[in-house]
Amino acid sequence: MFDEHLPDQHPDVKFGKIGVLLINLGTPDGTDVQSMRRYLKEFLSDRRVIEVNPVLWWFILNGIILNTRPAKSGKAYAKIWNTEQNESPLRTITRDQCERVAEKLVAKDSRIVVDWAMRYGKPSIAEGIDRLSQQGCERILLFALYPQYSAATMASVFDKAFDALGKMRWQPAIRTNPPYHDAPEYVTALASSLKTHLASLDWTPDVVIASYHGLPQSYFDKGDPYHCHCAKTTRLLRQELGWDDERLRMTFQSRFGKEEWLKPYTDKTLEELARSGTRNVAVITPGFAADCVETLEEIAIEAGETFREHGGEKFTVVPCLNASPDGIDMLERLVWNELGGWIAGSGR
Repeated sequence: MFDEHLPDQHPDVKFGKIGVLLINLGTPDGTDVQSMRRYLKEFLSDRRVIEVNPVLWWFILNGIILNTRPAKSGKAYAKIWNTEQNESPLRTITRDQCERVAEKLVAKDSRIVVDWAMRYGKPSIAEGIDRLSQQGCERILLFALYPQYSAATMASVFDKAFDALGKMRWQPAIRTNPPYHDAPEYVTALASSLKTHLASLDWTPDVVIASYHGLPQSYFDKGDPYHCHCAKTTRLLRQELGWDDERLRMTFQSRFGKEEWLKPYTDKTLEELARSGTRNVAVITPGFAADCVETLEEIAIEAGETFREHGGEKFTVVPCLNASPDGIDMLERLVWNELGGWIAGSGR
C-alpha cells in the first residue's frame, strides 16, 4: 500500500477515493433583508448571468436593485420556506438527493464519496471540492444539476469550480457532466412523474405547460443552446407521452428587467389560455432538478393566481423529480455513466 512506503513523521495522507459533487443554483441563508441582499449580490454580480456593461450594472445593482429587491424576494421565499429546518426547500431537497444518490453509488463501489454544493450561497463549490479532497478524493466529478445547458448556469458552475481549483496546491483530477436534456433516463422519469401526478387528480387538464426558466433573447442570439435544449426536452417528452404540441406547450418564466426574453412567456400564456376558455391547466417544470422558489412560489402560487384571475378554474403544478425514487434512480444512472473509466463497469 502507498502508506506503507511513507517516511517516518510523514503527515497523514488520505487517498484512493472518487468524489461526486452535486451542484445546484443556490439559496439564501434566510428570508431577512440582509440574507437576501447577500445572496442576490453574489447571484447578480455573476458576469455569466448579467452580460451588460459592468460599470453601468454596478450602479444599477448597488444603487437600485439591492435596495429594493431583497425585501420583495424575502417575502417570496417566506411563502415556501422550510420552517422546520429553517432553510429553503432547495437546500433540503439537494441534501436529500445527495444522501440518496450516495447510498446507491457507495453500494456499487465503496470508494465513492458524494457531496453537494451551491453555485451561490452555502455550501459553496470551493467548500465542496475541499471536503472531498480532504477525504482522499483524487478524482472528482462535478455534476451540475441543470438538465439543459446555458452559459448562465452550467458554465457559471464550472467557472466557479475551476476558480477554486486554481487556488489549490494539489488538485484532484476533474470531470464535468454534460447536459442531460435528452437522456432517456431523464425523459422517462419526467413522463412517469407527470403521469403519476395527473392520475392523482379528480380532473383532467385541458393543457399541460412545460415551463422553463427564461433567458434573455440576446444570449440565444449569441449562440447559447439553452432554447434548443428546452425544445428537445419538450419534443422528447411529447413523444414519450404520445401527445401533440397543443396538449403539451413550452413556455419560459422568471424574466427580469425590460429586455426581451425567450418566448412564449409562461404568465402571458396562462392569461391567454384562461381568456380563451381553457379552464383546467397543469404545469410541469422540466428545467429544475429540485423544487425551489421559482416552482413553489412563482408557478404554484403566483402563476396559479394569474390563471384563476383571468377566468381559469383548476390549476396544478407537477412536483420536480426531487428525491423521488424515479429522480434518484435517474441521477444515479447518469452519475454512474460519467464515472466510466474511473470505475470498472461504469459507463454505458
